[in-house]
Amino acid sequence: MTDDRRRFLQVATIGLAGAAAVAQTGLRAQGPARRSLTLGMASYTWRKFPVEQAIEMTRRLGLEKIAFKSMHLQLDSTPEQISAVVAKVKAAGLDLYGCGVVYMKSEGEIAQAFRYAKLAGMGMIIGVPNYELMDAAEAQVKDSGIRLAIHNHGPDNPLFPSPESVFERVRDRDPRMGLCVDVGHTTRLGLNPAEEIKKYASRVFDIHIKDVSAADKAGKTVEIGRGVIDIPALLKALIGIDYSGVLALEFEKDENDPLPGSAESIGYLRGALAALK
Repeated sequence: MTDDRRRFLQVATIGLAGAAAVAQTGLRAQGPARRSLTLGMASYTWRKFPVEQAIEMTRRLGLEKIAFKSMHLQLDSTPEQISAVVAKVKAAGLDLYGCGVVYMKSEGEIAQAFRYAKLAGMGMIIGVPNYELMDAAEAQVKDSGIRLAIHNHGPDNPLFPSPESVFERVRDRDPRMGLCVDVGHTTRLGLNPAEEIKKYASRVFDIHIKDVSAADKAGKTVEIGRGVIDIPALLKALIGIDYSGVLALEFEKDENDPLPGSAESIGYLRGALAALK
């Protein structure tokens, strides 16, 4: 372990206290001077809980941004159902900035996803269209103005495994088509997520942030700061590209009790950002 990494591990304890303070006061944690990186939540973290609890736990962490997975708002919901759930999100002071991951295996599923996002007032879909449907996806992006951030899935899925596999298929398309870089899956491919973010900076729209136990297919989600990802280097890379999107925590561990690990992970991120500042 480098001295630099060790220092960040030491200051992570600052973030644990800060997370509690932010949750109580409602204050937003400040990031580095160049741009304040925005922490948020991918609601897949709360997949075993109803939407009301997902909203409540997100607020307890002091976060203001959330992207819904479909169990919290079904893709085939009626306009009335969508409106009712969106009202709950707004009442809690949260910004429902996107949805995902949404898999798109037909033109009908693409149209459904964009209809859903438009009705909910979302600005982004974190999605995975089949390769042969990229033209149809681009047409929907152009028609709706909603951005499509394609999520990479690492060694578990041959469809968009790496950030490069996404970039190569969007680089010549509408500039509102880009990447949701899952830093855990990227690491499990044996890639350095900080370097991948730098390479494809012009199209990085969203980040699924997490930590993993190993830099190979066997790697599993762990609390941020306990795994193999160099989080300080990752944050420096995001600051370096002047990233303006959300770092959405996707904590896949402890699905029946994810709040403690999520709080530790958000606390570590706040501590690391404080040290960088």
